[in-house]
Amino acid sequence: MKLPLAYYGDSVLRKKGSQIAEINDTIKQLVQDMIETMEANDGCGLAAPQVHQSLSLFITCIPQYLENDQVIPGQVRVFINPKILSYSQEVWACQEACLSIPGMRETVSRPLKVTIQATDLNGHTFTEEFAGFDAHVIMHENDHVNGVLYIDRLPSKRKKGIEKFLREIKKKYSKN
Repeated sequence: MKLPLAYYGDSVLRKKGSQIAEINDTIKQLVQDMIETMEANDGCGLAAPQVHQSLSLFITCIPQYLENDQVIPGQVRVFINPKILSYSQEVWACQEACLSIPGMRETVSRPLKVTIQATDLNGHTFTEEFAGFDAHVIMHENDHVNGVLYIDRLPSKRKKGIEKFLREIKKKYSKN
């Protein structure tokens, strides 16, 4: 079932997600619903707070872009209770967008590589290194489960430049 998204201004996006103690049927159903929601919105990642669930959980489905403009669809990955273990010193700037802030793309500098530890839907803990665009997606979604939005990573001058747009988003999607 496609879930309603939380948009900029919703307090759930600023809360640190709770650790998941048990991977039960409720969590499995949430993941399935998150997959449907991500796909319906053409996303390559989605965190539980973005669907009003303050949990330490995110999913990704990162396509591979080839030089000949060919795109290979990604595989859905589940990250439960993710923990960043290390970052590279080298940074890479990349355009990011967010389903919770529709209509905006910004260039964000993040480490080129990241190593993360998480648990999958079968309860297996894994450690994996990601690089480039994949690393950006992982760090973007991991930020969500920690109450951080990608706009928080922008330089102060740029943040000032998007204030009006953010006010409009907040007004448009506010529940008040």
